[in-house]
Amino acid sequence: MRHVPLGRTGLFVSQLCLGTMTFGGSSGMWAQIGQLQQAEAERLVGQALDAGINFIDTADIYAEGRSEQITGQALRNLKVPREQVVLATKVFGETGPGANMRGNSRGHIMDGVKASLRRLQVDHIDLYQIHGFDPATPIEETVRALDQLVRQGHVRYVGVSNWAAWQIMKALGISERLGLARFESLQAYYTVAGRDLERELVPLLRSEGLGLMVWSPLAGGLLSGKYDRQQQAEAGSRRIAFDFPPVDKDRAWDCVDAMRGIAHAHGVSVAQVALAWLLQQPAVTTVIVGAKRQEQLADNIAATQVRLAPEELAQLDAVSRLPSEYPAWMLERQGGHRQQQLADAQRP
Repeated sequence: MRHVPLGRTGLFVSQLCLGTMTFGGSSGMWAQIGQLQQAEAERLVGQALDAGINFIDTADIYAEGRSEQITGQALRNLKVPREQVVLATKVFGETGPGANMRGNSRGHIMDGVKASLRRLQVDHIDLYQIHGFDPATPIEETVRALDQLVRQGHVRYVGVSNWAAWQIMKALGISERLGLARFESLQAYYTVAGRDLERELVPLLRSEGLGLMVWSPLAGGLLSGKYDRQQQAEAGSRRIAFDFPPVDKDRAWDCVDAMRGIAHAHGVSVAQVALAWLLQQPAVTTVIVGAKRQEQLADNIAATQVRLAPEELAQLDAVSRLPSEYPAWMLERQGGHRQQQLADAQRP
């Protein structure tokens, strides 16, 4: 298991991150995603740590806070030294019925971090992430509140999830202008069948040095190899009751067809090929893997040993390539000569 810096920080995280959305669900949407309770979740946490994963991601809204509770108790029961694990959680979603129990306001962030620290049973959170964009709160208010948490020692680094490129860039500009702690990572959806991230967000990450944490790397199980054009879902499948994230199904099945051949050639699962593709993308720092069973987690962990050949990457690129979109096609057309000049200058 490789460990790499998170963005431009000195914090090293494993190339796989254990996601805990499957912990604690008991009803509604969370029951569809996962119902692992303490003993089952604890086995997965121990398995992940044994494999070299040092990064765990959760959120205050997962199973209405139960995921954080189970995660914190698992680390305590397993007697994991605090400095050996990187804990990430998120704030933004609705945590109660009150008008101010949601969003990115100073009040909700301050209340949220206290509740998360209590549930996780720790004195600091390594990476505290804004879980979504709040149109009701000025970005400056949000980044000032996060900076205060860093200065107080409750939080070590801050990140963001599910924001547009312009929103992240505006926050980075405010942080730089005011000398505040800045976003060091983006948690975002990215798969071989869903490459929209590459249009605006990947160039931003490269330009500004943010790390990328990938969520739902198998597109909610769609790229696991269990489904194809004929067998699009099975009884009891999460995809029947919770068809998320949205995916262009025709493109997804083309990708699955291509990955089946590659998986057969390597003697691995289709899911491992989907994860290996992500792990070989230059913008990716870590891939969040969630599991309901130990054998499922073991299969995901084994993807770190799969290395796709250039021709296999090219094959997957061909079936998953995004259609041209303005202004990308104009930038490519107008900037082609300058790109060639740069390439020529870099040759030995």
